[in-house]
Amino acid sequence: MDSKDESSLKDAEYQVAKIRRKGGYRAASFVFVMMLLDNVGFVANMVSLVLYFGSVMYFNIPGSAATTTNLLGTAFLIPILGGFISDTFLNRLNTCILFGFIELLGYVLLVIQSHDTKLQPSSPCGEKGCVHGRKAVLFYASIYLFAVGAGGIRGCVPALGADQFDNNDPKERKKLASFFNWFLFFITIGASIGVTAVVYVSTEIDWYKGFIISLACSAGGLFVIAVGKAFYRTRVSGDSPLLSVLQVLFITVKNLGTKLPQNSDQLHEIQSDESNLMKKLIPHTDQFRILDKAAVLREGKEPKKWEVCTVTQVEETKILIRMMPILFSTIIMNTCLAQLQTFSIQQGVRMNPHIGRDTIPPASIPVIPLVFMTALIPVYEFAFVPLVRKITGHPNGITELQRVGVGLVLSAISMAIAGIIEVKRKDEFKNHNHVISLFWLSFHYAIFGIADMFTLVGLLEFFYREAPEGMRSLSTSFSFLSLSIGYFLSTVFVEIINSVTRRVTKSKIGWLEGDDFNQIHVELFYWFLAVLSMINFGVYLLCAKWYKYQNAVPFESELVSRNDADLRNDEIEDTAK
Repeated sequence: MDSKDESSLKDAEYQVAKIRRKGGYRAASFVFVMMLLDNVGFVANMVSLVLYFGSVMYFNIPGSAATTTNLLGTAFLIPILGGFISDTFLNRLNTCILFGFIELLGYVLLVIQSHDTKLQPSSPCGEKGCVHGRKAVLFYASIYLFAVGAGGIRGCVPALGADQFDNNDPKERKKLASFFNWFLFFITIGASIGVTAVVYVSTEIDWYKGFIISLACSAGGLFVIAVGKAFYRTRVSGDSPLLSVLQVLFITVKNLGTKLPQNSDQLHEIQSDESNLMKKLIPHTDQFRILDKAAVLREGKEPKKWEVCTVTQVEETKILIRMMPILFSTIIMNTCLAQLQTFSIQQGVRMNPHIGRDTIPPASIPVIPLVFMTALIPVYEFAFVPLVRKITGHPNGITELQRVGVGLVLSAISMAIAGIIEVKRKDEFKNHNHVISLFWLSFHYAIFGIADMFTLVGLLEFFYREAPEGMRSLSTSFSFLSLSIGYFLSTVFVEIINSVTRRVTKSKIGWLEGDDFNQIHVELFYWFLAVLSMINFGVYLLCAKWYKYQNAVPFESELVSRNDADLRNDEIEDTAK
């Protein structure tokens, strides 16, 4: 090795050492605080905007539900855009700051319209929606700027936090698994504050004051994430991961008539040497062999971007394809989640909200699963994982896909119980003229909260671990893509069920049509989702069994054998540094 190469190698080693002095829980703490503050407003508005649409903007019940699910569907679709931008053009921190300002602009417009009655519909119009003209422009601009900003943040922040832990280091790999649990923990704390304090201010005092609190918390979170810049391990953006996938698919089609070599070593790949020391190559796999044709360099052609792909590019595409069935099999669960933020909130409006002399806003009911999650996450981290680890030998206790499976089963149980509670509510009201307590809703909310704790963390960790380094923001945003499709699918289900049941019922009225909540059949919709969820779980089991983990845990034996108390001491020392 000549002096120039030796100098380059030393520079690379210096950069690695410099990176290792950053990161860890000290850097991740800025991410935790940011998500806590941002979710104060985000989750509060997730659960209460359906009431704002009905009481202030005069949407009817189906219109409020559809507008809410479409809005949240958009909010959870945008993380794909945020992940793409942070992987390709900006780093994760700068992407977060960009979308943070968009979210703040949305809040400003919400404050203006909710404060000035001249910018609101004057009275109900008897239609699905009563917002027209300039008022409609302001209304939709405000809610969708809010959705785009909040969604973009969620497309890059999980990966920014996870980047602070080295997946190839045995000690830090263990901390990476814990990071996603604590990430959710701080989200639930912020959400709990939002659905109690902010929802109370919005629904009981004035909507614009609730939006001002949301604005202030999001601005504070943006400030905190920016202040932590000096402590982050920052990944430099690279080539577009989506463009890389398109190249593989395009060249595969172009080379369909080309024969594959017998030996995979003959496929095109860049050479690994000191000059690309930091470049990680992915070994060839035999699955989806047709895509290997993209790595065949045809005779007389030069190795250019749109002429041939590397084996690593092809394998990255294979990884994404393998993950898709897992993603799609969690969509139905998120369709169930949409009901907790629409129909269940509207159920709560028709129930007794009093506890002694206090009145609880129906939109604050989601605090029940959030409290469960806040209490159970430390129990899961410090009791469940060490106990199950001794049984299974897996460093995380159970695998990411097992966590997701537990959540899917619990979500089906939650929907079944929700239907039973609605039957009871109607029976008490119609036959006994009695309005049951709002807290009957806590049963299915609590079960779904536990389901979400298992599934969301499992998906985030699964997509981050399994994805190639250059696709981790994009990959973790897939968790939110499942949420997005679930919300949109909820709107589709409502329309289809109304259309079908309108034709087959004697009354010629759909199950979910009308403004009288005591006449519509929400319980049947809940049970429909419960049955669909169990069918979906069967499909998920097949997908999970078929999936082969890309990144095997190379340090499992070392991790399992280490004493748990020593690991916790390591975390305390890193936090103190």
